[in-house]
Amino acid sequence: MPDSASNTFAHALLQAWHPEYSNAFVLIAVLLFILVHTRSEGWSILKNSLVFLLLALVSALASGVCQYLGMVLPVRILDEIAVILVGILTIRLFGLSLFRVFLPTVHLIPPRILEDIILVLAYVAWGMVRMSQAGVNLSGLVTTSAVITGIIAFSMQDTLGNILGGLALQLDNSVSIGNWIKVDDISGQVIEVHWRHTAVRTRNGEIIVIPNSLLMKAKVTIVAGEDVPQWRRWIYFSLSNRIPPQRVIDGIDKALTEAEIPLVSKNPAPQCVLMDYKDGLSSYAVRYWLTNPQVDDPTDSAVRTHIFAALQRQGYSLASPAVDVKMTTESVERDTRLQDAELSIRQNALRKMELFSTLSEEERAHLAKTLTYTPFVKGDIITRQGAVAHWLYVLISGEVDIWYEVTKTERKFLTTLPAGRVFGEMGLMTGEPRRATVIAKTDVECYRIDKDSFEQIIHSRPELAVEFAHILSERNMQLVAVQQGIAENHDQHQARILDGIKRFFRLGG
Repeated sequence: MPDSASNTFAHALLQAWHPEYSNAFVLIAVLLFILVHTRSEGWSILKNSLVFLLLALVSALASGVCQYLGMVLPVRILDEIAVILVGILTIRLFGLSLFRVFLPTVHLIPPRILEDIILVLAYVAWGMVRMSQAGVNLSGLVTTSAVITGIIAFSMQDTLGNILGGLALQLDNSVSIGNWIKVDDISGQVIEVHWRHTAVRTRNGEIIVIPNSLLMKAKVTIVAGEDVPQWRRWIYFSLSNRIPPQRVIDGIDKALTEAEIPLVSKNPAPQCVLMDYKDGLSSYAVRYWLTNPQVDDPTDSAVRTHIFAALQRQGYSLASPAVDVKMTTESVERDTRLQDAELSIRQNALRKMELFSTLSEEERAHLAKTLTYTPFVKGDIITRQGAVAHWLYVLISGEVDIWYEVTKTERKFLTTLPAGRVFGEMGLMTGEPRRATVIAKTDVECYRIDKDSFEQIIHSRPELAVEFAHILSERNMQLVAVQQGIAENHDQHQARILDGIKRFFRLGG
């Protein structure tokens, strides 16, 4: 009797196991093998699939138990549950393999939302097939539920709009993951496009969820992406209208074109334009192209810093509101004290320079009064090799790098000058073209000494030419060796420099 009961129970379990299960399980195993070995998320898919398989097996076993006990209705319900679970799992794995493995191998990468919608439709179709096989009249069900369907569609119109909007956005590729967009007051990078919403990460690190239907209705500006590699930015400033605009534009264009500012495109190059005249001021704008929209404000700040330094080098200051100012005795005295303090600082700086150590106090005082304050920003090219400029720079703060331009595309690093050094002395003393390129390694402050400022001193004491020639010869030997590959005789080198000084300043003898 027990053997007969066991056989009957085993027979009931075998009847609960449909032949289609074996085929489905083989297909599931093959698809899981492909996904696990080709996708990084394959193990997560395997874990979820095993849960589905376990539920299907439990339902099938429970159906066999109920059949053994003679419970007809539970058998049908549990058997249908097992079939539906196996079918859903098979459809899901087949869809994942199709969209994430097979199509990418032929260079077709459809949007993820299309994958989701097709899988949902496949699930619905599978459910309708099972309902039809269960004897449900689908045509009658659809006809009698038309009113209910209309009510549901009306109540879910926003959701349907989001779904259709997300599908349209990805199918026409108008907004893609990685794009930087602006929608009303929202600006950020698209990180996800789902069936209901699009997620945007702002520069503050916030994630903003925008309904897809809103994106379909609103004006969306794509500021960066695969088709928009650069983003044009505007920097505005104003100067007095007494300053010739062509000087401002030329100076700013040159400074920004030569400066090495991170994330600022060289092509197209930055451009300064005159925008308007208003209230006694000239309004300017610098237009530049930004290569990474993530760093917009810091790059704007760097460009403003270069603009400010370039204006100061030209002797211009940013405009302020026009007001009538009456000077008082106190303000005049304060300004005088400030000027005296600045003059003392300049004289001390010159006194520490070897090149000016032989000057008298009176000569240094005269030279200090003629110095021009010239700041530079990190990355600025202060002097260009081959350029003709009859002045030198006294470096009072920061550091500069000296480069020898071997060719137009190749540079050779020579040295770094700290604060307290001078450079460009050959241009001041002999009028020779610049023999090296000097680039600001940090933000630097310099004083500029022009030929006119120095000419009076050297004419009053021509013997200084010999001393300057000796100092310049000592300092110039290293550069000559690098440029020519040989070491020139010191006496010959000094004599050549002395001759250049006398000729440049028109000294007799």
